[in-house]
Amino acid sequence: MKLEFRCNCPFTSALDILGDKWMLVIVKQILIEGKETFKDFTESEEAIATNILSAKLKLLEEAGIITKTKKPGNRKSNLYLLTDKGLALTPLLVELATWSDKYLRDLHPTLQNEKGMDQLRNDKSAFAHILVEKYREKQAALG
Repeated sequence: MKLEFRCNCPFTSALDILGDKWMLVIVKQILIEGKETFKDFTESEEAIATNILSAKLKLLEEAGIITKTKKPGNRKSNLYLLTDKGLALTPLLVELATWSDKYLRDLHPTLQNEKGMDQLRNDKSAFAHILVEKYREKQAALG
């Protein structure tokens, strides 16, 4: 799959990679939900079709947002991990969650409203930092 860009605009170019409805969902699943394997993704509540998931994982890998490696102790399973480029999307995910919390509750009243949302509302920067640090600790534990 070849990455193609419509024009030279930085905003449009970012959307050429991330503007699909699944791309940031997959990044969120890795960063926040701890999804790592193809099976993990297929069992998520978002219910992405396997053929679409395969294509999106390949595109994210090609863009350098994730890496694919073999799972330690199980050489048959692939492990999908965020790169530094992928982790750099954390503030964007936090901003999207903040916007959704503020502007979509009237349209979607059952949006999550747990403890983490209070933390997000009170200090977005600290919330993003915690997400990244937890992810880095998890990666370090993998070896």
